[in-house]
Amino acid sequence: MTRAAVEQIAFALPAVTRVVQWGASDVYKVGGKVFAICGDEAVSFKVSEIGFVVLTDEGGPGRQAPYCAKGQWVAVDLVAVEDEDLQGWLATAHSLISGKLTRKARAELGLA
Repeated sequence: MTRAAVEQIAFALPAVTRVVQWGASDVYKVGGKVFAICGDEAVSFKVSEIGFVVLTDEGGPGRQAPYCAKGQWVAVDLVAVEDEDLQGWLATAHSLISGKLTRKARAELGLA
């Protein structure tokens, strides 16, 4: 998996923007809220409580994302991630974050 592939997957989701923040990380947002962060070696994204346990438990592909674990964020190494898995994980992260937006904001973004 490359950063370009992550970008392609993220931009396939509705109303996504990207900014470069925190050094050289690609930060993907919906409605101004972050749902995924991609660096040179890993991609981090928001997950549900159950997803956090599954992905970070022993044998899982992920680990607690640095600085974000309390908010249930997971980091997965780019070399270890499959396209299909990442598509699902980013779609879920996008949904979790966009679901927290106001109705008005979701409607303005075409998400309602």
